[in-house]
Amino acid sequence: MTLKVIGAGVGRTGTLSLKAALERLGYGPCFHGRHVLDHPDRLPLWRAAADGEPVDWHAVFAGYAASVDWPGAAYWRPLAATFPDAKVILTVRDAGRWYDSVRDTIFQMFGDGSGDADPRVAEARDVVPGLDVFTSFHRRMIWDGFFGGRFADRGHAIAVYEAHNAEVLREVPPGRLLVVEPGSGWEPLCAFLGVDVPAEPYPRLNDPAAFWSRVAARVAESRS
Repeated sequence: MTLKVIGAGVGRTGTLSLKAALERLGYGPCFHGRHVLDHPDRLPLWRAAADGEPVDWHAVFAGYAASVDWPGAAYWRPLAATFPDAKVILTVRDAGRWYDSVRDTIFQMFGDGSGDADPRVAEARDVVPGLDVFTSFHRRMIWDGFFGGRFADRGHAIAVYEAHNAEVLREVPPGRLLVVEPGSGWEPLCAFLGVDVPAEPYPRLNDPAAFWSRVAARVAESRS
Protein backbone atom coordinates (compact mmCIF):
# COMPACT_ATOMS: atom_id res chain seq x y z
CA MET A 1 0.00 0.00 0.00
CA THR A 2 1.22 3.51 -0.80
CA LEU A 3 -0.08 7.00 -0.11
CA LYS A 4 -2.65 8.10 -2.66
CA VAL A 5 -3.70 11.30 -0.87
CA ILE A 6 -1.51 13.76 1.03
CA GLY A 7 -3.25 16.19 3.37
CA ALA A 8 -1.29 19.45 3.49
CA GLY A 9 -3.74 21.25 5.79
CA VAL A 10 -2.58 21.76 9.37
CA GLY A 11 -4.47 20.62 12.44
CA ARG A 12 -7.90 22.07 13.26
CA THR A 13 -8.82 22.77 9.63
CA GLY A 14 -11.29 19.92 9.27
CA THR A 15 -8.68 17.20 9.02
CA LEU A 16 -10.51 14.60 11.11
CA SER A 17 -13.64 15.10 9.01
CA LEU A 18 -11.53 14.71 5.87
CA LYS A 19 -10.01 11.52 7.28
CA ALA A 20 -13.48 10.04 7.76
CA ALA A 21 -14.54 11.20 4.30
CA LEU A 22 -11.49 9.69 2.61
CA GLU A 23 -11.97 6.38 4.38
CA ARG A 24 -15.63 6.36 3.34
CA LEU A 25 -14.50 6.85 -0.26
CA GLY A 26 -12.07 3.94 -0.11
CA TYR A 27 -8.86 5.85 0.69
CA GLY A 28 -8.17 4.12 3.95
CA PRO A 29 -6.70 3.58 6.35
CA CYS A 30 -5.98 7.31 6.57
CA PHE A 31 -3.21 8.42 8.91
CA HIS A 32 -4.09 11.25 11.30
CA GLY A 33 -2.01 12.89 14.01
CA ARG A 34 -3.80 10.83 16.63
CA HIS A 35 -2.32 7.67 15.07
CA VAL A 36 1.25 8.55 16.04
CA LEU A 37 0.58 6.91 19.41
CA ASP A 38 -0.54 3.74 17.63
CA HIS A 39 2.96 3.23 16.20
CA PRO A 40 5.53 3.88 18.93
CA ASP A 41 8.10 2.00 16.86
CA ARG A 42 7.91 4.78 14.25
CA LEU A 43 8.60 7.63 16.67
CA PRO A 44 12.35 7.54 15.91
CA LEU A 45 11.48 8.21 12.27
CA TRP A 46 9.36 11.21 13.23
CA ARG A 47 12.14 12.48 15.50
CA ALA A 48 14.57 12.18 12.61
CA ALA A 49 12.21 14.20 10.43
CA ALA A 50 11.98 16.87 13.12
CA ASP A 51 15.79 17.03 13.13
CA GLY A 52 15.88 17.49 9.36
CA GLU A 53 17.43 14.08 8.76
CA PRO A 54 16.58 11.82 5.79
CA VAL A 55 13.51 9.68 6.48
CA ASP A 56 12.06 6.57 4.85
CA TRP A 57 8.56 7.95 4.33
CA HIS A 58 7.35 4.61 2.98
CA ALA A 59 8.17 3.13 6.40
CA VAL A 60 6.52 6.01 8.24
CA PHE A 61 3.23 5.51 6.38
CA ALA A 62 3.37 1.76 5.85
CA GLY A 63 -0.17 0.36 5.73
CA TYR A 64 -1.84 3.71 4.99
CA ALA A 65 -3.46 4.97 1.79
CA ALA A 66 -3.77 8.61 2.87
CA SER A 67 -2.46 11.09 5.43
CA VAL A 68 -4.05 14.19 6.94
CA ASP A 69 -3.29 16.58 9.82
CA TRP A 70 -0.01 17.11 11.63
CA PRO A 71 2.61 15.74 11.70
CA GLY A 72 2.33 14.73 8.03
CA ALA A 73 1.14 18.17 6.92
CA ALA A 74 4.41 19.71 8.12
CA TYR A 75 6.26 17.48 5.63
CA TRP A 76 4.07 17.86 2.58
CA ARG A 77 7.03 18.71 0.35
CA PRO A 78 9.02 15.48 0.90
CA LEU A 79 5.78 13.49 0.87
CA ALA A 80 4.75 14.99 -2.47
CA ALA A 81 8.19 14.11 -3.86
CA THR A 82 8.22 10.59 -2.37
CA PHE A 83 4.71 9.77 -3.59
CA PRO A 84 4.56 11.56 -6.97
CA ASP A 85 1.23 9.99 -7.96
CA ALA A 86 -0.53 11.05 -4.77
CA LYS A 87 -2.99 13.92 -4.89
CA VAL A 88 -2.70 16.80 -2.42
CA ILE A 89 -5.58 18.25 -0.41
CA LEU A 90 -5.23 21.55 1.46
CA THR A 91 -7.87 22.10 4.14
CA VAL A 92 -8.26 25.76 5.10
CA ARG A 93 -10.47 27.91 7.31
CA ASP A 94 -10.70 31.47 8.58
CA ALA A 95 -7.33 32.21 10.19
CA GLY A 96 -8.73 33.76 13.37
CA ARG A 97 -11.13 30.92 14.02
CA TRP A 98 -8.40 28.42 13.23
CA TYR A 99 -6.10 30.00 15.83
CA ASP A 100 -8.78 30.00 18.52
CA SER A 101 -9.58 26.35 17.82
CA VAL A 102 -5.94 25.26 18.04
CA ARG A 103 -5.36 27.31 21.19
CA ASP A 104 -8.35 25.75 22.93
CA THR A 105 -7.56 22.13 21.98
CA ILE A 106 -4.24 20.74 20.77
CA PHE A 107 -2.09 23.59 22.06
CA GLN A 108 -3.64 23.22 25.49
CA MET A 109 -3.08 19.46 25.29
CA PHE A 110 0.39 19.31 23.75
CA GLY A 111 1.74 22.87 23.76
CA ASP A 112 3.95 24.80 26.13
CA GLY A 113 2.74 23.23 29.35
CA SER A 114 0.10 25.85 30.10
CA GLY A 115 -2.54 23.13 29.94
CA ASP A 116 -1.08 21.33 32.95
CA ALA A 117 -3.64 23.00 35.19
CA ASP A 118 -6.50 21.52 33.16
CA PRO A 119 -7.63 18.31 34.90
CA ARG A 120 -8.44 16.70 31.53
CA VAL A 121 -4.87 17.23 30.37
CA ALA A 122 -3.32 16.13 33.66
CA GLU A 123 -5.39 12.94 33.77
CA ALA A 124 -4.57 12.05 30.17
CA ARG A 125 -0.84 12.53 30.75
CA ASP A 126 -1.01 10.33 33.84
CA VAL A 127 -3.01 7.53 32.27
CA VAL A 128 -2.49 7.22 28.49
CA PRO A 129 0.58 5.11 27.64
CA GLY A 130 3.14 6.93 25.52
CA LEU A 131 1.40 10.29 25.76
CA ASP A 132 4.37 11.86 27.50
CA VAL A 133 6.66 10.82 24.64
CA PHE A 134 4.16 11.99 22.05
CA THR A 135 3.73 15.33 23.84
CA SER A 136 7.48 15.90 23.87
CA PHE A 137 7.68 15.08 20.17
CA HIS A 138 4.66 17.27 19.39
CA ARG A 139 6.22 20.26 21.15
CA ARG A 140 9.50 19.74 19.37
CA MET A 141 8.11 19.36 15.88
CA ILE A 142 5.06 21.66 15.85
CA TRP A 143 5.22 24.26 18.61
CA ASP A 144 9.00 24.76 18.62
CA GLY A 145 9.58 23.79 14.99
CA PHE A 146 6.63 24.82 12.84
CA PHE A 147 5.76 27.87 14.97
CA GLY A 148 9.27 28.69 16.16
CA GLY A 149 8.24 28.53 19.81
CA ARG A 150 5.85 31.46 19.34
CA PHE A 151 2.39 29.98 18.93
CA ALA A 152 1.14 32.02 21.90
CA ASP A 153 1.84 35.11 19.79
CA ARG A 154 -1.44 35.16 17.86
CA GLY A 155 -0.17 37.37 15.06
CA HIS A 156 2.94 35.27 14.53
CA ALA A 157 1.02 31.98 14.54
CA ILE A 158 -1.52 33.26 12.03
CA ALA A 159 1.27 34.54 9.78
CA VAL A 160 2.92 31.09 9.85
CA TYR A 161 -0.41 29.43 9.07
CA GLU A 162 -1.10 31.74 6.13
CA ALA A 163 2.45 31.37 4.80
CA HIS A 164 2.13 27.58 4.92
CA ASN A 165 -1.09 27.66 2.91
CA ALA A 166 0.38 30.11 0.41
CA GLU A 167 3.40 27.88 -0.16
CA VAL A 168 1.22 24.85 -0.87
CA LEU A 169 -0.90 26.87 -3.30
CA ARG A 170 2.18 28.22 -5.02
CA GLU A 171 4.17 25.00 -5.31
CA VAL A 172 1.66 22.21 -5.95
CA PRO A 173 0.44 22.09 -9.57
CA PRO A 174 -3.27 23.01 -9.81
CA GLY A 175 -4.22 19.67 -11.32
CA ARG A 176 -2.75 17.86 -8.34
CA LEU A 177 -4.22 20.12 -5.65
CA LEU A 178 -7.68 20.53 -4.11
CA VAL A 179 -8.44 23.28 -1.59
CA VAL A 180 -11.23 22.34 0.83
CA GLU A 181 -13.04 24.89 2.98
CA PRO A 182 -15.59 24.17 5.73
CA GLY A 183 -18.96 23.36 4.24
CA SER A 184 -17.58 22.24 0.88
CA GLY A 185 -19.26 18.85 1.23
CA TRP A 186 -18.71 15.77 -0.89
CA GLU A 187 -18.94 17.22 -4.39
CA PRO A 188 -15.53 18.89 -4.88
CA LEU A 189 -13.71 16.07 -3.08
CA CYS A 190 -15.41 13.34 -5.11
CA ALA A 191 -14.90 15.20 -8.38
CA PHE A 192 -11.21 15.64 -7.55
CA LEU A 193 -10.77 11.94 -6.75
CA GLY A 194 -13.03 10.74 -9.55
CA VAL A 195 -15.45 8.81 -7.34
CA ASP A 196 -19.20 8.83 -6.79
CA VAL A 197 -20.81 11.06 -4.17
CA PRO A 198 -22.10 9.01 -1.19
CA ALA A 199 -25.77 9.22 -0.29
CA GLU A 200 -25.03 10.46 3.24
CA PRO A 201 -23.96 13.72 4.89
CA TYR A 202 -20.31 14.74 4.80
CA PRO A 203 -18.65 14.00 8.19
CA ARG A 204 -18.50 16.79 10.78
CA LEU A 205 -16.08 15.73 13.52
CA ASN A 206 -13.82 18.64 14.38
CA ASP A 207 -15.55 20.84 16.97
CA PRO A 208 -13.67 21.42 20.25
CA ALA A 209 -16.21 19.45 22.30
CA ALA A 210 -15.59 16.41 20.13
CA PHE A 211 -11.82 16.83 20.63
CA TRP A 212 -12.14 16.65 24.40
CA SER A 213 -14.59 13.77 24.11
CA ARG A 214 -11.94 11.82 22.18
CA VAL A 215 -9.39 12.63 24.90
CA ALA A 216 -11.82 11.29 27.52
CA ALA A 217 -12.41 8.16 25.45
CA ARG A 218 -8.66 7.54 25.16
CA VAL A 219 -8.33 7.91 28.93
CA ALA A 220 -11.20 5.49 29.54
CA GLU A 221 -9.69 3.00 27.11
CA SER A 222 -6.32 3.24 28.88
CA ARG A 223 -7.94 2.64 32.27
CA SER A 224 -9.84 -0.46 31.12
